[in-house]
Amino acid sequence: MTGLSRTSADLEPRRRRILYRCWHRGIREMDLVLGQFAEAEIAGLSEAELDALEVIMAEEDNDLVKWVTGATPTPERFRTPLFDRIASYRPDFDPVTTATLRTAE
Repeated sequence: MTGLSRTSADLEPRRRRILYRCWHRGIREMDLVLGQFAEAEIAGLSEAELDALEVIMAEEDNDLVKWVTGATPTPERFRTPLFDRIASYRPDFDPVTTATLRTAE
């Protein structure tokens, strides 16, 4: 997955804005993690979960990447079921190799 495949037409403005912001983070790794999470779950999140997601989204991408990958411990304030759900989204990274380049031609 490399981008939005869900339509936001059926979403209220707040959810549409969050979905967009999740896919346009600043570093691609967080676009993929937060974007995939939001695309799959935005419609079903409660107002409290949306509030919590916006707090998470306010953090620096470099910090989020380290927490999501386990490179550094997640701060206590983010050790929540919502953050765990976000961290469970693993982007579909297909390694670029000579063989995959040949098959793309």
